[in-house]
Amino acid sequence: MAISLLDTIRVLASFEPPRVSLRGAPWEEYVDWAIAQGLAPLASYNLQYRMPGADAPEWVRDQLLSIYSGSVNDNVMKLVNFKRSVDELEGRKLLLIGAAAFADTLYPHVAFRPVLEIQMLLRRMDVDGFAGYLAQNEFRPEPDAPAHGAIKVLSDGRTAIHLYADVLGTSRRAEVQGIFDRAKPMKMYGPSIFRPDLEDAVLLVCLEQAREGYQVPWLSFVDLRELMTGAKAMGGVYSRPVDVAALLERAKAWKLERSLYTSLSIVSGLFPETAEALKPALPPLRRATRELLDRLVVQPASVPGKMSHVRGSERLRRLLTGQ
Repeated sequence: MAISLLDTIRVLASFEPPRVSLRGAPWEEYVDWAIAQGLAPLASYNLQYRMPGADAPEWVRDQLLSIYSGSVNDNVMKLVNFKRSVDELEGRKLLLIGAAAFADTLYPHVAFRPVLEIQMLLRRMDVDGFAGYLAQNEFRPEPDAPAHGAIKVLSDGRTAIHLYADVLGTSRRAEVQGIFDRAKPMKMYGPSIFRPDLEDAVLLVCLEQAREGYQVPWLSFVDLRELMTGAKAMGGVYSRPVDVAALLERAKAWKLERSLYTSLSIVSGLFPETAEALKPALPPLRRATRELLDRLVVQPASVPGKMSHVRGSERLRRLLTGQ
């Protein structure tokens, strides 16, 4: 029986995969694509331990396992290196966002969530000072590195650190200050490192996806799936129900209602088991706006197998981010 690429993705991106046979899955198409999308480590674990073999070819298991092993080593190296660089810093409030904030709170094993770079949200006045502090540990500016919205990129040759500020634009600094006020401490990285509260983390993921025109690894949609469903596989700061009223209120204040609708609609389509849980969090947009977003963004970004997704026009990105 033939199994579609999307069915293969759904099974192998689950934290509780069904014990089914994947004989006949489109492995030639899936493997390279899953590696590029950051999904290979989780898929490897599922095939090795949760659904042993699942009738997948040996070359598939071997190739995914090599990515899993590399992800373990790379993540540990980067996170330990980061900890050594910041754990003595005192008197600041710096936010760890993205992969490094999710690897230990959303995913049952740190290897499941590849950390390509460390992303941090800072007050603008702290950017230069923190960059100077990191220089003590051989972190230097990387002016030619892809910034993806960061105002400064630093690297010591092993770990890239992306520094963000004013992520909602200069006119909404009060809303950004609210993110800092609600942030939760990450004591494992020292007294100055925090991570966003749950609802803020959801909106920051939606903002990043929209800012990139939804040309993001599909692992980002797994991040959002777990944030919105209470990180049930874990027992940490994000393992609680989303406060939908607070989420919708902040989305409106941040002018991210269209982004929130788009991101949640993509997650609902990719992982149908989440649709009912996510429905109350969909902002009440006008029907014409919903249809436009569905046609221009949600549907194109939900097609698996492409190495890139829809990249909207600059006008569309402004529509999604309010910037």
